[in-house]
Amino acid sequence: MLSSCCKHLLLNVIPRTTTRRALSSSSVSRTARRVVFSGIQPTGVPHLGNYLGALSNWVKLQRTAAPEDELFFSIVGWHALTLPQEPTSLAKSRRELLATLLAIGLDPKRSVIFHQDHNQSHTELAWILNCITPIGKLRRMTTWKSRLATSRNANDESEVDESMLNAGLFTYPVLQAADILAYRSTHVPVGEDQTQHLELCRDLADTFNRTFKSSSPLFPLPSQINTTSRRILSLKDPSSKMSKSSPDLQSRILLTDTGAQIQSKIRAAVTDSIAGISYDPIARPGTSNLLTILAACTDEDVADVAKRYEGKGHGHLKADVAAAVEEMIKGPRAEFEKLRHETAYLDQVAKDGAERAMERSDRTMKVVRERLGLH
Repeated sequence: MLSSCCKHLLLNVIPRTTTRRALSSSSVSRTARRVVFSGIQPTGVPHLGNYLGALSNWVKLQRTAAPEDELFFSIVGWHALTLPQEPTSLAKSRRELLATLLAIGLDPKRSVIFHQDHNQSHTELAWILNCITPIGKLRRMTTWKSRLATSRNANDESEVDESMLNAGLFTYPVLQAADILAYRSTHVPVGEDQTQHLELCRDLADTFNRTFKSSSPLFPLPSQINTTSRRILSLKDPSSKMSKSSPDLQSRILLTDTGAQIQSKIRAAVTDSIAGISYDPIARPGTSNLLTILAACTDEDVADVAKRYEGKGHGHLKADVAAAVEEMIKGPRAEFEKLRHETAYLDQVAKDGAERAMERSDRTMKVVRERLGLH
């Protein structure tokens, strides 16, 4: 998944197509100016899977972006409400996540970093898009069951049903589309599990453009940015992803964990009794997960890493994984510990980000209202 600034309003519109290639950024000329949007739910301090799967790619995007590219990174509080939240915990999680984004290297002067819920354009546009979204399209979305299953620690999606589904969770892909389209985004970095939602976003943008025609289409059809994304599994149950919803605290590594905590958790990670080390996600998921983590920390191909450990034992591998994780997160951890208490600074960053976001989205919504006859 899964959210405004700048003075240029004319964006390149990507031709509509239903092929997967059309969703890939590789089909778009890199000379075109990009408007990139991505969001993350405020679940507090991220774990290693969050960092290696998404957040580290945000930092890479910022580092490699062309000077004319616009980058929007949002903490999506409204999406968090699709599942039950305790207000005090949610407020704390929002602030901690903002501190984390700054600690890992996102620069509020280069990127627009803001709370989604500080900009009302998201919900206004979501309502408008809801009014042109067929129920059938939403029923074909597959992620609500997985989100419910994860939140309830269910063994699989068969253990949840529609009686547990609220309207917000059912329609949150439409809000996700509004997050993206409010800034006329051209590119969205998302994982494979969100491709279906991006396809819906493109469909809704195209439907709006064709239904409320003018001299030029309003919304670009955003492309998917394919970034290197590592799927990090639970340290205690390598059949499932690393998750904060797991009741076992030893199953995940938080970016605030100390070196001693990291060593303890990696040492206790589930592996297998097969001699030697090899990369085989099917037959050896626990061992393969440790190799994946090590490869991600050292920015290497996992197959190359696995070759170095042929003939070695799990103890050797675990020691190296723990050291690599500590080396990677010790800088962000120290910066986070400093920032988390700077409440005034965090509030100012959030305020400035929201103002820049609203500057862009207000321009979009002005045109949307005009085309709808609501001006």
